[in-house]
Amino acid sequence: MSDLEKKSIDPATISMLKKAAADGCETIFDRAESMKPCPIGAEGSCCKNCAMGPCRVPAPKKKDASGDKAKRTGLCGATAETISARNFARMVAAGTAAHSDHARGVAEVFLAAAKGEIKEFSIKDEQKLYQVAADLEIEIGERSIQEIAIEVGRKAIAEFGRQEGEILFTKRAPAKRQDIWRKLGVVPRGVDREVVELMHRTHMGVDQDYKSILTAAARCALADGWGGSMISTDLQDILFGNPVPVLGEINLGVLKKDHVNVVMHGHEPLLPEVLVSVVNAPEIQQAAAAVGAKGINLVGMCCSANEILMRHGLPVAGNFLQQELAIVTGAVDAMVVDVQCEMQSLAQVAKCYHTKLITTNPRAKIDGALHMEFDEHHASDVAKTILLEAVSNYKNRKPNIDIPSNTTDQVVGFSYETINYLLGGVFRASYRPLNDNIINGRIRGIAGVVGCNNARVTHDDPNLTLIKELIKNDVIVLASGCAAMTCGKAGLLTPEAAKAYAGSGLASVCEAVGIPPVLHMGSCVDNSRILMAATAVVKAGGLGDDISDLPAAGAALEWMSEKAVAIGHYFVASGVYTVFGVTWPTTGSDEVTKLLFEDFENTFKGKWGFEADPLKAAKLMIEHIDKKRKALGIDKARERVLFDMAKRREIEAA
Repeated sequence: MSDLEKKSIDPATISMLKKAAADGCETIFDRAESMKPCPIGAEGSCCKNCAMGPCRVPAPKKKDASGDKAKRTGLCGATAETISARNFARMVAAGTAAHSDHARGVAEVFLAAAKGEIKEFSIKDEQKLYQVAADLEIEIGERSIQEIAIEVGRKAIAEFGRQEGEILFTKRAPAKRQDIWRKLGVVPRGVDREVVELMHRTHMGVDQDYKSILTAAARCALADGWGGSMISTDLQDILFGNPVPVLGEINLGVLKKDHVNVVMHGHEPLLPEVLVSVVNAPEIQQAAAAVGAKGINLVGMCCSANEILMRHGLPVAGNFLQQELAIVTGAVDAMVVDVQCEMQSLAQVAKCYHTKLITTNPRAKIDGALHMEFDEHHASDVAKTILLEAVSNYKNRKPNIDIPSNTTDQVVGFSYETINYLLGGVFRASYRPLNDNIINGRIRGIAGVVGCNNARVTHDDPNLTLIKELIKNDVIVLASGCAAMTCGKAGLLTPEAAKAYAGSGLASVCEAVGIPPVLHMGSCVDNSRILMAATAVVKAGGLGDDISDLPAAGAALEWMSEKAVAIGHYFVASGVYTVFGVTWPTTGSDEVTKLLFEDFENTFKGKWGFEADPLKAAKLMIEHIDKKRKALGIDKARERVLFDMAKRREIEAA
């Protein structure tokens, strides 16, 4: 492999890295090469929670006179176990806060739209509104859509500040799973309360029992998966429409040299939805024509891309590690960002070219960027102003424009409701056909592969290698976030991919239904869709009575953000074996790692795993799936017996 091929397996990315080097523009790939991570911080053994530190407490290497490994502590006496557990828990709290603050913003806009205060947004999916209302224990009766929507909005917002009781969406989980949570005392009370309490627990001198800290972290994570993230996904579906399969394109080749290119980057779909609705307004198109452009090309980046792709089929420029490289093409006239996963370096990369970096959210400003705040009550006006800013910048392009030709078709938009319909049709919508094919062995099991890109490993390679190995072994994959985009670029998100890449059993099911072997389920906040799909499989019957009984596993081999840790922990706390790659943040404590990797299976019936090698990670997941198949008694092929009439009469007589 060349040095560039060690950085990414994506041809478009490699070509833009060459261009960036020629242009003298530094990217994250360069910084990853020159800056090495702190080994003590990487293993979670550095505590900086008070001004007496930072205290570095690496895992002991030598044994003392008694034969035990000598333990070092921080100045306050905190052990490696306490420090490691605190650091892990704080990642969970931050990740939960990120997803849930996103969700709170969506809930506030939803309520305002329901009241008729925001003209750009309205209720688009009435059926989902009824479903969510029922789950929030709201009476439907003869009430109007507006009355129901207003109460849904109010109840959703109340879930953040709830101080007692249980978050309502936890009642969606299988009954056995709810019993496990109640027995362990981890049913979330309110989203904000769990984040605040976990931050308090991990303050210097508070909770100093690593088992207690990690149990509290599970409760906080569940407030994300079954609270904030689920609220966000559901309300976005009601406002913007529940995704259905749609054809789209992905990779840097979707940029157009003769158009004004506007890249929408971030995680909140509110502004992107409005940009889509106003981009064809006469004054916007006339302005583009006046500067010599053939039109305006709206494209997505990161999870904002997933949102507009699923609902509008708009093209996707790339995933997390490609955000700087979109600007490196020289063809991006404006990159419009909101919250989460935007690199501060975008401002410096933009200076190498002509791109205007525009921040739009009061929570996420970048030094050197132009701030144009998005106001939901004047949404169209703000969106048009942003587009006109991009149009006016078209004339400032430099001559060094080079857009890679790489694009790939993909089919996306598989919400758990859509999967239900595809498997059973309008009148018999059901997950039962999926269950039957798992029971008969055509499908070996289910894998959720989610998460980020990480510049410490070869871009896209771990996720892609893992997913190809899983589908080759008849494991159907549910993907989200940047991992789903990796699959799109590699051609795994089309029905034709089943014949080319999947095992014969999985391929036969995909071909019969007309689905890809990897189902794109949305952005990283949409991982709650995977929880709901798993719950639907349990409720369909035949595969146990809890999520932990399913032949299923999860993975995030290129994770990098605190959100990923929160996601992983709520899957583990929901009963799913979950494997991470790159690095693991508790290796500074054998006890904490053992609790997460082994002992959690005794309590939560789910556990963590770590494996950086994608083929070995696939092997671990498949072994877990096979173990669950054996426990269900479906590990052996059953002989198919055809009954004649006499045999049928014998059965009826018995």
